[in-house]
Amino acid sequence: MRGLLGLCQAVGGGRAGALLAGAARRAMAGFCAEERGRPGSQDFRVFFKNGAGHYISPFHDIPLRVGTEKDSGIPTKKARSNDDEIATEEPLNPIKQDMKHGKPRYVANVFPHKGYIWNYGALPQTWEDPHHKDKDTGCCGDNDPIDVCEIGSKVLSRGEVVPVKILGVLALIDQGETDWKLIAINANDPEADKFHDIDDVQKFKPGYLEATVHWLRFYKVPEGKPENKFAFSGEFKNKAFALEVIKSAHECWKVLLMKKCDGGAINCTNAQVCDSPFRCTQEEARSLVESVSPAAPSKESSGEEQAWHFLGK
Repeated sequence: MRGLLGLCQAVGGGRAGALLAGAARRAMAGFCAEERGRPGSQDFRVFFKNGAGHYISPFHDIPLRVGTEKDSGIPTKKARSNDDEIATEEPLNPIKQDMKHGKPRYVANVFPHKGYIWNYGALPQTWEDPHHKDKDTGCCGDNDPIDVCEIGSKVLSRGEVVPVKILGVLALIDQGETDWKLIAINANDPEADKFHDIDDVQKFKPGYLEATVHWLRFYKVPEGKPENKFAFSGEFKNKAFALEVIKSAHECWKVLLMKKCDGGAINCTNAQVCDSPFRCTQEEARSLVESVSPAAPSKESSGEEQAWHFLGK
């Protein structure tokens, strides 16, 4: 997974977007994104603010669950755009442009898909522990928040935070690491009431799940990497299974934020997590943000790859 909070992607086609699970539905509008640096450049960052105008970490400070209803299946999701990623190793974890060899990195267009085929984001306050071997997949986590593939009708904006209904999950094995891909729909989507579990995706959006497996299997092949593998032979697990995956990742995140495990290079700086030894003051948070260059007036980079890749499979 390449990012987390404020799931959105940098530039170009597709339906990338970040999804953070949590926060009451009415509070979603309270979060806003602030861009700094030139879009598409190595210096580009997107920071987040809460409804009070205070800087926060989208990874750690946006609540996982919406409201107080237990197991409502409605967490918050952050949207990413084409090729942004969550800077998990930087203070306050802003979104940044994904780079490779000093140049902007964009997802390949693997025929018949153009860019991403869903809004792509992540759930806040979750962490796939790289030291914990999953009992179902037999592989450790990928050291990121849980990714979300949101299948609603609206194309989300970079850094948008929306509540989602969890429908199921797919267990991607990426270079030997567990990289769960949650399937969800924006809770405010006009058709959200029709979707309750993974079977509803097959019923109301036939072909979408098969396309998701195909996309995830081959999207790194144009970079010279092998095909991705899946646990459970590529079978999607249902909502109940997905909620257990989220619960486990949330518990791992809580241990991380309380400094009770080795987080490695993960930056746990936060502004709102009570009792966390990594909590900073709002003055410190503002200073961190202001150390980054302000937004530049120049146009966003248009360097997204426009080639098609025909893999013959």
